[in-house]
Amino acid sequence: MSALLELRGVTVRYRLHGARQAPLTAVDDVSFGLDAGEMLGLVGESGCGKSTLGRAILRLVPLASGEIHWDGDRVDALGAGAFRRLRSELQYVFQDPNACLDPRMTIAQSVAEPLRALMPALDARQRTQRVLQLLSEAGLQAEFGARYPHQLSGGQLQRAVIARALVPDPRFVVFDEPVSALDVSVQGQIVNLLAGIRRGRGLAGLFISHNLAVVASLCERVMVMFRGRIVETATSAALIAAPLHPYTRALLDAVPSLDPGERARALRRRVLPVADGTPVSAAGCAYALRCPLAVSRCRTERPAPVPAGAGREVACHRAAEWPAGLPAGAPS
Repeated sequence: MSALLELRGVTVRYRLHGARQAPLTAVDDVSFGLDAGEMLGLVGESGCGKSTLGRAILRLVPLASGEIHWDGDRVDALGAGAFRRLRSELQYVFQDPNACLDPRMTIAQSVAEPLRALMPALDARQRTQRVLQLLSEAGLQAEFGARYPHQLSGGQLQRAVIARALVPDPRFVVFDEPVSALDVSVQGQIVNLLAGIRRGRGLAGLFISHNLAVVASLCERVMVMFRGRIVETATSAALIAAPLHPYTRALLDAVPSLDPGERARALRRRVLPVADGTPVSAAGCAYALRCPLAVSRCRTERPAPVPAGAGREVACHRAAEWPAGLPAGAPS
């Protein structure tokens, strides 16, 4: 059975205005598949290309190369009219709800806007019923529909944005850092909401975050991205229990602990990598200058993702040296 969504060698570059240097490669030769009903996590530090990858899937940014296939069709090659017909199946929840809700429109008006664009056959009564149904599913009472964005809290705004993305009954949604700006208690509420929506709708999605704990609670599989490249893919449990890539280990070691003793031990064992001035070839490993485990091969030869058992892949020349995973406290 083929994947519902498949990316093959997707690369995205940004041309820097007013600069003479080469274009910036934000997403670098990324390939993966996602099945119907699967929630796939994407983690990495700020600026690594996570959001650009999510936007590329919905053609919000153009590809420099590669292919995107949706349900057997190559969508990156479709004309604007043909792709418009897929808009109801592919939706996006942006990171900042304030930036994507019109302050002059009520919440109900904003949620109803996709219906006018994607389901023009619905009349006003049907649109109203649909909006109220989705607000309820997102955990908002009907009265919130008459309010404006500035009258809602951050968590309520995020619920409204989620409701709007669900209005056309999509099969796939990109969730771009949907909880990063929220308090921890509210984060848990939104994650539980998304888990319930996913179960009830059989929704597939790409969940983008820098928080591994949040991703692990919602996603079966996780991809780790660094400088536009996927360096490791594994189930959430396997990734946290036994990371195979030094960058994944670094992300896990950066998670704060509630145990003061553990925090002190983590600081003592932390090895901060210092670049030794040896240049890294464009064909080398993107993490080589920051990796204390790098060898000369890492600076000149790009590691290809290789299978590591149980559907797992890792792009590291030395990963075979620690088959049980890098332990906590390993140089990172």
